[in-house]
Amino acid sequence: MSLRLLNHPLAEHLITHLRDKTTKPVLFRNLSYQLTLLLALEATRDLETVEKNIETPLATCKGRVLARPLVVVPILRAGLGMLQPFQDVFPDISVGYIGLERDHETAVARNYYFKLPSVRDARTLVVDPMLATGGSASHAISAIKERGAEEITLVCIIGAPEGVERVRQDHPEVPIVLGILDAGLNDQKYILPGLGDFGDRLYGTHA
Repeated sequence: MSLRLLNHPLAEHLITHLRDKTTKPVLFRNLSYQLTLLLALEATRDLETVEKNIETPLATCKGRVLARPLVVVPILRAGLGMLQPFQDVFPDISVGYIGLERDHETAVARNYYFKLPSVRDARTLVVDPMLATGGSASHAISAIKERGAEEITLVCIIGAPEGVERVRQDHPEVPIVLGILDAGLNDQKYILPGLGDFGDRLYGTHA
C-alpha cells in the first residue's frame, strides 16, 4: 500500500479553515471543493494515456488522451461533498454510490445503498472525507472488488493512523491519497484534532 499526502501550502491553508469551528457551511463547502480539486489531481497523476493524432488549426500533431474509463464512488452522505470537483475535472467520469451508516456505539458500518456502473477495466476512485477507523472505507472497497474492480484508489481529506492501518491490512494493494494525516482517534472514534462531523458541517445539520 502507498500513502500519499498533499504537500502544498494551499492545502494547508484550506485544511486549517475547514477545521475552524466558526467556518459556516457555505464556506465549508467552498473550501471542500477547492481541496478536493487538489486531491483529484494528486490521485490521478499516474493515469494511463495513449497516443492520438489530431489536427490543430495550423498543423497535424500527436497528443495523448486517457486510456481507460474512470469511475468515482462517493461514500454517502459526506462523500457527496467531494464528487463535483471530480466531475468538473473529468467530465466523462462515471459515478457510483455506496451508502454506509456508522453505528455511533460500535463504529461499525452498515450498508444501506449500493449502485455502481461497470468497474471492470476501469480506474475506480473511492472518495470519503474522513478516514477514521477505516471500517467504512474497507467495507466499500470490498464491495467494489466484488463487482470486478481491480484498480482502486481511496481518496480522503483527513485520515487517522488507525484507518490507514485498517485499509493497509484489508487491502494492501490500494493506494491512499490524503489531504493530511492526523494524530489519532478519541474514545468516540472521531479523528483528533479533526474537524468534527464532516457531513453535519457540510450540510448545516446536527448529529
